[in-house]
Order: sequence, then structure tokens, then C-alpha cells
Amino acid sequence: MSEESTTPDLVELGRVLYEAANRKDFDAILSFYAPDAVWDMNPLGGLGTFEGHAAIRSFWEDWYSSYEDLEIETEETLDLGNGVGFNVVVQHARPVGSSGAVRLRYALVSVWVGGLMVRVTNYRDIAEARAAAERLAESRG
Repeated sequence: MSEESTTPDLVELGRVLYEAANRKDFDAILSFYAPDAVWDMNPLGGLGTFEGHAAIRSFWEDWYSSYEDLEIETEETLDLGNGVGFNVVVQHARPVGSSGAVRLRYALVSVWVGGLMVRVTNYRDIAEARAAAERLAESRG
């Protein structure tokens, strides 16, 4: 059985995941992650690498707690084949105690095995992320 046949529709899954993220439903999001998954924030500004559900959830809770309002908007979602997904998203947020707003546009490259994400790498540079995702999909083919 090929890798693609066991991988869910990554475009639809992206929609479901970002809806859950906007609800802050971390349990729903983590249900799509392997127990030992890796969430890598280093290419997005050296924010660290988090391994396993507890560490990933803790990072997300800390991130969200910095904002009174946070919404994630998807710009692009691609299934590149061979268990590799590519997303470009924009976070619109208002920091706690501030009337100002922040906007963060970045890309995520996800790797799927057996219907679960095993690694997500977040990139500030969209072109770098796209190239990395395309190379990864090709190497997994």
C-alpha cells in the first residue's frame, strides 16, 4: 500500500485543523499528530523544537496566552504527495494589554505517516519553505 493511500486529504485536513486552532481546541488538533511528533519553530526565528504532545501543547498554550485575540487565516494549502503538506498562513493577533495588532505570515511543512503528522516545520521565508517541501516530497517518492 502506498504512502498516499494512507494519508488523508491534506487540503481538507488543513481546513479542519485551522478551524480547531481558531477555537483553541488543542485536543482536536493533537488528535492528528503522532504521539512523538516534532513541532519545529527554529526556521521561524529560533523559537525552539518541541517533541511529543505535551511539549507541543505547552508551546501552543504559551503562544496563545500572549494574545487576547488570535485568528489564523489560511492563504494556501497544498498536498505535495508522498505525505508532505504545505501551508501558508497569516496570524492576526492583539497582544495582551495592547490596543495594537500584529500580523505574522509564515509557512508550515508537514510530514505525514500512517495518517498522522510526525513533523511540522514552521518557516518565516515562504519561498524557502516551498522549496524544502518540494524537495521533501520528491525524496519521499
